[in-house]
Amino acid sequence: MEELEKSIGYKFKNRELIKTALTHTSYAYENNVESNEKLEFLGDSILEFISSIYLYEKYKTLREGEMTKVRAAVVCEKSLYRVAKKHNFSDFLYLGKSERLSGGEDRPAILADSVEAVIAAMYIDGGLEQAKRFIIDNLKQDIEVASKNVGQKDYKTVLQEKLQKNGEVEIKYTILKESGPDHDKTFKAQVECNKKKLATGEGKSKKQAEMEAARKALEEMK
Repeated sequence: MEELEKSIGYKFKNRELIKTALTHTSYAYENNVESNEKLEFLGDSILEFISSIYLYEKYKTLREGEMTKVRAAVVCEKSLYRVAKKHNFSDFLYLGKSERLSGGEDRPAILADSVEAVIAAMYIDGGLEQAKRFIIDNLKQDIEVASKNVGQKDYKTVLQEKLQKNGEVEIKYTILKESGPDHDKTFKAQVECNKKKLATGEGKSKKQAEMEAARKALEEMK
């Protein structure tokens, strides 16, 4: 637990809380202990609340609908799974025998749920500020990327429609390169049509790089 506490940057006064936060229902059922389901429920609400405040205070130019889209893009299984992997939650999960045998420690839904439960455990043990620090530290980069993409025209869809207006073609996106540290990567993508290179693009996520490649391809076609 000390290793986990060091990674998440918080030392629990009540270690039972973090243990419960990492206890999957399969283990709870087999060992007649409390699972992390109730903590997960609370953590989900705290996560939405804190991310909403952060968006409201930091991104003044976003409209209500745009803030909703950004929050939905970030407060999701995919983002929380990345947080769990970053802090190696899979090493600390309490799973039942069958769940462990079937690779449950790497299942996105289980890991994402454990992040929500840990957030709730931090809130109960140390207050809202501790939970807020963990949430913002781990999701601010995703929020920044999502805020830049919100409302962005889907260039990939437009490109596909243009290329396929006379019949089916093979459109392929390839990530050519990724550079920079884990917390601030830059990706370079290439788009091809029937094996012919159309354009390349860069972005802070694979999706953003592909979108930029599609945008440039459309520019070339004008």
